[in-house]
Amino acid sequence: MTFDLNCDLGELDDAALEARLMEHVTSANIACGGHAGDEGTMERTIRLALERGVNIGAHPGYPDRANFGRVEIAMSEDEIEDTVAWQIGRLEAVAAGLGATIVHVKPHGALYNVAVRNHAVARAIGAAVRQWNPHASDGLAGGSACPTLFGLAGSPMLEVWRGMGLRVAAEGFADRRYEADGTLRSRQLPDALITDPAEAAAQAVRLVSEGGVETICVHGDTPGAANILEACRRALQSA
Repeated sequence: MTFDLNCDLGELDDAALEARLMEHVTSANIACGGHAGDEGTMERTIRLALERGVNIGAHPGYPDRANFGRVEIAMSEDEIEDTVAWQIGRLEAVAAGLGATIVHVKPHGALYNVAVRNHAVARAIGAAVRQWNPHASDGLAGGSACPTLFGLAGSPMLEVWRGMGLRVAAEGFADRRYEADGTLRSRQLPDALITDPAEAAAQAVRLVSEGGVETICVHGDTPGAANILEACRRALQSA
């Protein structure tokens, strides 16, 4: 079974934990100064990724550190485009100094969830990627310089980005419960997270086996994330 296993990184003060998380992933979504992260954490995380051959991605979110980017805030399309482009550019500046390249972009938290259902927000994110990388709109033609946008499998956000000529990867979540319509259950509900490694691994295998999912996420701040990632990796490799 071919799979990509991604994790949101560069968000935690615990460098040792983030190093453990990095051992089990193929793609790292690196916080780039919006909801979390600074030049120091970006450099630390990029170095870990380079040491382990992990793909480097930008993880922009609402510029709201107080709520860790997990609360929707009122922003215009232009404001969203500008902050997302700025955050990606900030990560790129650090990456370039280390000889690294950003190969994907994944919105964070509330920005991701709003873009799932709000075409205008999804377009603003896509426009930010094009502002940052003018080659991004060549994505459907398969250009090697084109970044990939990670978005919720089966959601309209992917169609918005495809319509803009952007390359996309449909994402599933091993550590989150879903609603009947395919959206993620709100974190405000007590059963939103899956913290049992075996259950998360089984969900990861099911999502990939059913088709339509190209990358699986485990959040770095989910309790027991390192054990969940290890279980998912082993299960996907065995499937």
